[in-house]
This record gives sequence, structure tokens and C-alpha cells, in this order.
Amino acid sequence: MTRLLILACSATKRRYPDRVPAFARYDGPLWRTLRVTEPTSRRARDAFLSAHYGFRNATTPIAHYDARLTQDLAERMIVGGVTMRWPRPPSPQRPDTDGIHAGAEIAGLTRYGAEPFADVALVGGRLYVAVMHALMRGFVDMGCVRRDARVNVINGPIGRMRQDLRSWLCEASGLAGGRP
Repeated sequence: MTRLLILACSATKRRYPDRVPAFARYDGPLWRTLRVTEPTSRRARDAFLSAHYGFRNATTPIAHYDARLTQDLAERMIVGGVTMRWPRPPSPQRPDTDGIHAGAEIAGLTRYGAEPFADVALVGGRLYVAVMHALMRGFVDMGCVRRDARVNVINGPIGRMRQDLRSWLCEASGLAGGRP
């Protein structure tokens, strides 16, 4: 599979008591669109960008949390690039061994660069898309995203974003009307 969807996390989350895959935890309109349009992840590999967890595969089990991506945090994520671990250590005095970095996660999604992505959709608000663009540069340098990859940015009013996400997902299989 040569398509990658990077979707911003969602403030709306399902309240399961344990960790569950991000695909099931997030419950905002874009995530609902993804689950209805592409419930089996056959048309694209799904990943997410979170203020708490950073960049991860959408199958990653996550706990319920409440964190917002601020301008300051987005700038720190951009500077940290693909090698900064998320979530950050609970204390600056603790070793930086918590979490995982985006480079390790994208490597796993591409079988360590053996299957680089040729088509990417970046979906989210302005700050999320800025961080996604910065990560994309690192992913290209790593060989996990092709230099000539088509990159689609889906951003704007939520209704339009849902339509564009559905269209991007469905174009992989030639489905018309945005319905599987």
C-alpha cells in the first residue's frame, strides 16, 4: 500500500476505561467519516498526530487524555522533528526514554523504507498541518515518503474537510459518490 493518511487527533473521544486503538478512541467528525468510509484500512495506512502522543499509527492503543495543540507546542514539535519522542517525559529531570519518535513509527508503517508512500493526505487544522508538513520533510529524508509523492492538504470548514477526506479515500478504489 503506497497511500498514507495523517489525521489530526480529536477533542471528542470515546470513553473506554482501557487503552484502545486511536482509530476507535477518537470520535470527532473526521474520524467518524474515516470509520464509515474506510473501516478496514485497505485504501491507505492511517496515522494520527496528537498533542499528547505525537505521530503514531492509528492502530496504536491510547488512553483517554485531554491536550490541545498550542502554537508553542506545535513549534516544539516542528523543531524536534522526526527524532523527538512523544509523549514527553513527565519531568524535565527524567531521562528522555518515554514515548516513541515519529521516525520509528513511519519506519514501521513502510517496512523500514521498503514500501515508501507515494500518495499522502494531511488532514487537520492549521497548526496540525504545519507540524505534519515538517514531519513530511523528515519522512522524505528517511526514504519513507517518496520525493515525488503527491501530498494532499485537507483543511477548512469541517463539512468540506469531511467531503474531501471521503473523496481522497474513495479515489483509491475508483468509487464514485464517496460511498464504499
